[in-house]
Parts: sequence; structure tokens; C-alpha cells
Amino acid sequence: ASSAEAAAVCAAAGAAAHTAADSALEAEFGQDPIVHRRRSAGFDHVGDGPDRPRRDSNTLIGTVALATPRFAFVVREDGEGDDIRIFTDQLRYALDGDLVRVRLRGVRDGRVTGDVVEVLKRQRVEVVGRLQVQGSIGFVKPDNRKSYFDVMVPPQELGDSRNGDKVLVRITEFPDHEGQGRNPVGTIVRNFGAAGQNEAEINAIMAEFGLPFEFPAGVEEEAEAIPTIITKDEIAKRRDFRAITTFTIDPADAKDFDDALSLRPLENGHYEVGVHIADVTHYVRIGTELEREGKHRATSVYLVDRVIPMLPENLSNGLCSLRPNEDKLTFSAVFEIDDKGKVHDSWFGKTVIHSDRRFSYEEAQERIETGEGDYAEEINLLNRLAKQLSAARFRKGAISFETQEVK
Repeated sequence: ASSAEAAAVCAAAGAAAHTAADSALEAEFGQDPIVHRRRSAGFDHVGDGPDRPRRDSNTLIGTVALATPRFAFVVREDGEGDDIRIFTDQLRYALDGDLVRVRLRGVRDGRVTGDVVEVLKRQRVEVVGRLQVQGSIGFVKPDNRKSYFDVMVPPQELGDSRNGDKVLVRITEFPDHEGQGRNPVGTIVRNFGAAGQNEAEINAIMAEFGLPFEFPAGVEEEAEAIPTIITKDEIAKRRDFRAITTFTIDPADAKDFDDALSLRPLENGHYEVGVHIADVTHYVRIGTELEREGKHRATSVYLVDRVIPMLPENLSNGLCSLRPNEDKLTFSAVFEIDDKGKVHDSWFGKTVIHSDRRFSYEEAQERIETGEGDYAEEINLLNRLAKQLSAARFRKGAISFETQEVK
């Protein structure tokens, strides 16, 4: 009996000491989320048992926006109130864009704070980083400076990857909660090569930002099946510019020529200037795999040493590239302009063109500066008209935004 009484006395004393310690901490730091996290029994458990946090008025749903390796913000789904600041040891391994349920914990340093109690939807489970092999186990240290955990890769998931390689790892297992010294577990799905090498780093950047490496097979098949012959019936539906002087001006290393200029004098002394772009909609029809993939990609992405096209090469560098000495289907804006740069008339519609020459910027500039070479007269006339139109725009308040192109 004396032993039981002694145990009871010790337990009561311990509880009193614990309560006193908690009160002292709370008095000094206020409703601190870390203090409360240690006090809330079963808080870290997100299962379906009795310890699951109640979905009461003190919780809300939002999207994670990582700020630093120390903390993140959760943008409220309801759009009301300030974003919730959450320290990364209370994020439950949530990443940028993940949808989470947050329990509010009070205010600290003037900011509303909270803890993630449940990750409702993971937006992305792939991480790009550098592989570090320790013994037989690998750890991927993310390239993203906002990341706050490494991903462990078991020996059987390393494949041929070596220490120091830049890799893409897919997280296959998230720990139940932080604080147990565990890391998320993943498998390497793509090895880009040794970190620091140009090809490896560029491919890693593509993976980090979700840029695609290749087109799905179905999209490639649709692109290859498109007829390359322009029928007489199709030409009859369009305004024919094939007999009018037309050329393109692009960087010397360009592969896709997506716009062209045409010029011809009119009997009234004015000029007809045509601006032509490839009529992509003639080839990419609504409801096709090509259309869905193009919608998903939205645009071509230009990196320092390569282009990630919106459409397969058969289209972007072939059918829809306004290459010289080939008939091409286009959509055009055509203007009647006088010698002073005043626009008298305009027309917009579907056309067919035949480019006579492909110029690089340097070749066009040479004709402007020297006045010599093929099509020098046309290029200088267009340059003069362009300057007149530009001057008129600036007189009306236009702003010039200039950026340096990285090569």
C-alpha cells in the first residue's frame, strides 16, 4: 500500500510540476504553437482513431506556400483573413501547392500561426536534387532552397545512380509526422548525370519546373499523320500572297520561323504591308490529342541552349514554320500605309504565302546600314515605316520595355 501511495504522490507531484512548467512557458511566450504542440495529446496523429483532430471552427483549409526552410504560409481557401504562418517542423512534410487542413494556434510576432493537422492533397511528390550516398543508403538534397527535408532512397531504389548525381526522386512514403528522426522515402525515377555538368543542370531545371522532356506517343502519331500537301480547295478559301515579295527575319540559330513580312506598292502610291503568322489552327483541331497537349503546355519555353516546343517538331519546325521556298498556310494582318506611315486601311484573314528569303537579324541589319544586298530596298522601306509608326505610338504615350536576351 505504501508503494502505491508513494507512486500516487510522485504522479501528483509530477503533474503539478508539469502544469507549473507549462504555465511558466505560457506566461513567457504566450500561446506559442511549439509549446501547445508538445502539450496536445495525440496531436501528431492523423489517423481515423479517437486521437484524430476534431474538424471544428478552429481549423481551416488552405494551400501551402513555402517561404524559407524554417517556415511556410498557408493561403486560406476561403480568402478571408491573413495567411497562416507555420513552422516547417509542423508542416507534416507538405510541399508547395499542397492542400492542407490547419489548426489555428494563436498569434506570434504579430502573425497568426498554426499547425498542419492533415495533408488533404499532395500537388507534387517529385523532388529534384543532388544524391548523397552514405554507405548503401542514399539521400537526395533538394535544389529548391525553400525545401526543408531530404529524401531517403533505400539501396534497392538507387539503381545505377552514384554519389553526386543530379536526380529526380519520387516520394513513395511520407512519415506519419515529424519529430521521429525519419525522412520521406523515395525512388529515383530519372538520373540527369553528374551535378555541375551543363546537360545535367539544364535537365534538372526542366524537371524542377515541371517542363516536359518528350511528347506522348499518341501526340507524336497524330502529328506525323497530318497531310503535308496543301490542296487547291484550301488555297481557294484563302487570300493568295504567293506572288508578293515575302521574307522572314529571325535569329541566326532559329529553327522555327513563325512570322513573315510581305510588301508591295499599290497604284495609288501607298504600300501594302502584310504581317503573316502560321495558321496553326488549320492543323491542330479541337478535341484531338494535339490540342489537349498544346493546351497543357500553353507555350514554347526558350531556355539558354534549347527550346521546349508547345507542339511536336513535325508542326513547330515543319508544317507551321514559314520556311523559304515553300507554300505555307497563314493568318495575316494586312495594312495599306502611305509614305508618311499613316494607316489607311486594314484587313485580317486566312492566307497562303510563299517566303522568298530567310534573313537573320545580322543580314537584315547589314542591308539597313549599307543599303546593299538582295531585298535591301524592301527592308529599308519597311524599316522607315516602322520608325514612323513607332514615333507615332510614343507621341501618344507608349512605353518601351527593354530586356537583355541571354544567349
